[in-house]
Amino acid sequence: MMIMEKKRKIINDPVFGFINIPNDFIYKIIQHPFMQRLNRIRQLGLAAFVYPGAQHTRFHHSIGAMYLMDEALKTLKEKGHLISKEESDAALVAILLHDIGHGPFSHVLERTLVTNIHHETISLLLMKQMNVEWKGKLQTAIDVFTDAYSKSFLHQLVSGQLDVDRLDYLCRDSFFTGVVEGNTSSARIIKMLDVKNDKLVVESKGIYSIENFLMSRRLMYWQVYLHKTAVAAEKMMINTLRRARELSLKGEQLFASPALSYFLCKESTLSDFENNGEALHHFVNLDDNDIWTALKVWTSHPDTVLSVLSNGMVNRKLFKIEITENDVDEERVSHLVDLYMTKFGVSAHEASYFFSSDMMTTDMYREEDDSIGIIYKNSEVKDISKASDMLNIELLSKKIQKYYFAYLRD
Repeated sequence: MMIMEKKRKIINDPVFGFINIPNDFIYKIIQHPFMQRLNRIRQLGLAAFVYPGAQHTRFHHSIGAMYLMDEALKTLKEKGHLISKEESDAALVAILLHDIGHGPFSHVLERTLVTNIHHETISLLLMKQMNVEWKGKLQTAIDVFTDAYSKSFLHQLVSGQLDVDRLDYLCRDSFFTGVVEGNTSSARIIKMLDVKNDKLVVESKGIYSIENFLMSRRLMYWQVYLHKTAVAAEKMMINTLRRARELSLKGEQLFASPALSYFLCKESTLSDFENNGEALHHFVNLDDNDIWTALKVWTSHPDTVLSVLSNGMVNRKLFKIEITENDVDEERVSHLVDLYMTKFGVSAHEASYFFSSDMMTTDMYREEDDSIGIIYKNSEVKDISKASDMLNIELLSKKIQKYYFAYLRD
């Protein structure tokens, strides 16, 4: 009897090189429609308006994070920590599926069409649905994802201050945007990982790599994730979808795919998503293509607000944006409202869609949430904020607040 040898599945990744898919079980997870949908959702959303090379998807990121998870587990096993094959597979599945709850332009969607429901909640609901399909084979992965598993360090690898999710997206986003300052030595950090009292720690000789990781993250936030043009595009997209929803709720029949139409015409709640609800069914059919196709058609819609904003998104006539230390004054807002009312013949309410103002906040490191422990040869563990001789750690812990004012150009 001839035994057929199973073919090894390899992915050629531009960031980490050849990535080996560990086994058939992981390959089947990757082939699932929920995972394949991530191929149609860009990782950086509207940042491509600033960095044209940022065309990579959430699928690319999930595969990269899986590779780093595999490397991290190998490192920990080499250092004598017992991790069974079931636990390894569970951690790999948890990181592969950690982003399946993201929608197109995720943070835009969470502020417009799928409000009050975090993407991690949707990820968990989808994982539970897959677990039913797979007759309970994903239960350990779900426990790792939700930090319900006995080995807490596995959850820290999925979600923590120093998780493989962040290690991948910093390297990947840096690579595709060309912002080299964001690149971090993920391979060295992973080799320095260890476990002490069920907590993930880093060997003391890796402290400078951790400092570089934190600084890189700070740079990437202000140069990429919160780049003012990307923020302007996001605010314009939010206002466009808010206007489309307002018209839809009034009974206007807008061009949209069935999935997008569902969320435009209905205020969805968590109960609509639970128990494999109708909202969840439509959500998994929603991707970047639904939004862009609708925007292209809306450019010729008779509603002035919707057509002007859609045209701005499609043809990159984005909001002008100003970053300031203080909030915009009411007099300037009033002047712009009058200007738009006159120029477009719209009401004051409709004119309000042509600008946006709010506050941006970020902090790179929160010790109380999930500290990064540094372990010394005498087994003493110190938090990075106390172990580091770089003054910048204190600055990284400080919440930074900036005001923005984005508005349609004259």
